[in-house]
Amino acid sequence: MFASTAAIRFSILASSAVFLFSSCGVTGHRGAASPSAAAPVPREPAVKLQIFLDAQGFGPGVVDGRRGEFTDKALDLYRQSKGLSPDWHPDLDGAEAYTTYEITAKDLSNFGGIPAEPAAVAKLEKLPYENLTELLGERFHTTRAFIRELNPGVNIDALQPGGSVRVPAIARPFRSDLYPSQYAPSSDAGKGRRVLVDTKYRMLQVFDGSRILAAFPITPGSPEHPANPGELKVVGAVPWPWYRYDEGVLDRGERTENFFNYPPGPNSPVGVLWTGLNRPGVGIHGTSNPETIGRAGSHGCIRLSNWDAAAFYTLVRKGMPVTIQ
Repeated sequence: MFASTAAIRFSILASSAVFLFSSCGVTGHRGAASPSAAAPVPREPAVKLQIFLDAQGFGPGVVDGRRGEFTDKALDLYRQSKGLSPDWHPDLDGAEAYTTYEITAKDLSNFGGIPAEPAAVAKLEKLPYENLTELLGERFHTTRAFIRELNPGVNIDALQPGGSVRVPAIARPFRSDLYPSQYAPSSDAGKGRRVLVDTKYRMLQVFDGSRILAAFPITPGSPEHPANPGELKVVGAVPWPWYRYDEGVLDRGERTENFFNYPPGPNSPVGVLWTGLNRPGVGIHGTSNPETIGRAGSHGCIRLSNWDAAAFYTLVRKGMPVTIQ
């Protein structure tokens, strides 16, 4: 539903946005071990359920087989969207929980170190993945820890092209090298769509009329910098945004002249997407730390994992109403 092979330009891109201000943030060997020889990993039923929900556009958080808050919320919202009973569960007996992925040379071209000092970060051309484990975790909608758990005895970051790893059998792996060209807005994104950001439930829901079309876990601000309630609108969505790092904003909520412009990349504090709202400095965006969604504060914005941000990009349109409650 979300991915498209057509390289369509998003009509609501803010063409004037060169830098985006946001107060949000935040020697190898080949095939060291065969994933097929790896010991069975527990929690397979929960992995299958998480993969199913993720494929339907109801994000369960990270796919790691730990059935927690967001898996249960995603299942409940999916039931509501389809008019199913509260005790309904999908039959996933024949579903695959895991698959094998072969490392490519292109995968290994996506890495780079990120310095600690803001001035040094601003001199980079991009904010890339720092290692292969991080890339695989984001591509397959999981954590670095779960990738390592699925591949015991494998030095993942030392793998070379042709090496293979065991990963969750995600329906739509997130390919940062194909984003946004193969993540186009759906053609039926009509005027009846709206977004509900429930800061207490910590889920973002996209409605088409009265029907829930999709839902994703979020981090909605923090006690110090809450996502204030209100009726807003989407003013533009920019893939691969630049980020304005301003310590005055981060510390005190005051814009200063002492700032640095961070380049785009999956490790940008605002991730792979900035969806601006008609409230200065507030938006819906990605993150460089998907493991912290729902558990760590942002500076007044709405944070999604990068893979959920890419899915959200296919659903959003300029002028779409956004309710924060």
